[in-house]
Amino acid sequence: MIFVNLTTTDLDRSKAFYTALGCDINPMFTDENAACVVWDDRTFFMMLTREHFAQFTDKPLADPRESAQVIVALSRDSRAHVDSTVEAGLTAGGTENGAPQDYGFMYQRSMQDPDGNIIEFSYMEAQAVEEGPGAYTDQHGAGPDPVPGTNGHHHGPGSYTDEHGPDTDTAPGR
Repeated sequence: MIFVNLTTTDLDRSKAFYTALGCDINPMFTDENAACVVWDDRTFFMMLTREHFAQFTDKPLADPRESAQVIVALSRDSRAHVDSTVEAGLTAGGTENGAPQDYGFMYQRSMQDPDGNIIEFSYMEAQAVEEGPGAYTDQHGAGPDPVPGTNGHHHGPGSYTDEHGPDTDTAPGR
């Protein structure tokens, strides 16, 4: 299981936001200091008041409205599911971080919850999951958006396999 601990300045607002995204709140682990947000049977957010969160660390707490400490990325089962999740979040008080990104093999949207915590939702094509993004883009082409960290180059044409020849057995991750 994974438990992601995030701060909130308004626990009730936070619970309303995450239930609007389709999550449940586990009452056995929820009180006036924390709410257990259930994404699935193995993934949970513990939304903690800042005062309660501070008891678990000697470090100063970051204000998620002013600085990013973590980006939590969760997969969805389709592009439509990504869109419906983000749209529900926007309706419940979240804000979107820019335009949707379509890399061909993966589609993602990023948003902030009402406290400023960054959450990304993505869908990755099954072939890219199983064979890597290059295999997908080599067959289907790249999406309209450049993949961050690739200096504006897409996977596929211009990628590792293109630059290093047809011998893909030596390519990283293959």
